[in-house]
Amino acid sequence: MEKILVIGGAGYIGSVCVEELLNAGYAVAVFDNLSEGHAGAIDPRAQFFEGDLVNPDAIEKAICDSKATAIMHFAAHALVGESMVNPSKYFHNNVACGLNLLDAMVRQGIKRFVFSSTCATFGIPGKMPIDESMPQHPINPYGESKLMFEKILYWYGLVHGITFVALRYFNAAGASKNFGEDHRIETHLIPNVLQVALGKKEHVEVYGTDYPTLDGTCIRDYIHVIDLAQAHLLALRAKESAFYNLGTGGGTSVKEVIECARRITNHPIPILEKPRRAGDPPLLIGASDKIKRELGWKPSYQSIEKIIQSAWLWHAEHPSGYRQGLPNTPHK
Repeated sequence: MEKILVIGGAGYIGSVCVEELLNAGYAVAVFDNLSEGHAGAIDPRAQFFEGDLVNPDAIEKAICDSKATAIMHFAAHALVGESMVNPSKYFHNNVACGLNLLDAMVRQGIKRFVFSSTCATFGIPGKMPIDESMPQHPINPYGESKLMFEKILYWYGLVHGITFVALRYFNAAGASKNFGEDHRIETHLIPNVLQVALGKKEHVEVYGTDYPTLDGTCIRDYIHVIDLAQAHLLALRAKESAFYNLGTGGGTSVKEVIECARRITNHPIPILEKPRRAGDPPLLIGASDKIKRELGWKPSYQSIEKIIQSAWLWHAEHPSGYRQGLPNTPHK
């Protein structure tokens, strides 16, 4: 049985990817330091190695002990605003620690690698939707750190024969039945909206209502986390290294997300309008023609209704997220 080592498999997207890998018949090991992820988010069918990418010996031991044949990498700091205040944190973790991982792979002879990248590598694009041919000009250290690692992957592929796939996307959303979104610092719209419906917050903040869009609020491309996980599974079978953008080809405004959540939760969800945030483009949408054509990606949950419904089911069952405790007991 093929064994996949998932770095950051206790996080939001990583946990759902682990679940989908296991359901598809792969054996899976998780490597995570639990600084952002949760022990309760680790599928109990997976082997678990608690460790940090800052420690090369711990990485190499996990690769060796797990008998991994391929690696998926989700472990990154991902708060854009924080990266503008503390760029060192982002370049250290997303680049330097990523190099520790790649070097351990090389020493252990692992030749397949799937990287969770970001459309933030493109900065503010000149047209929509964003496809792979567009120039990459990040506007924050987070996007820059991911682009730097993409370039490193290219050279490691050329020099060390690693076949890699880097997947770029914007807004992961939704949940599986077992695993959902629970960040210690929550900046994403949908979970913040649902926290209002759960009575955890009084209102949801809307930053900017005067954008050149139909309702004046920003439009973003939301992709269901299960569809993202399926793209990562397809990337494992890629014969050649490649970069792929993931998107729905359409978008949903902030007000449309809130209105959809009101219908699904049957709660009023008050809003508090606030000024625009610096650097928020009116419209961000990713294209996915290339991955559909080359890898056969077929997203199944593209409607915002399906995305919010799945998230609401999970949050309603776990109103305090993983902090309230889940029965999962990962195997060490």
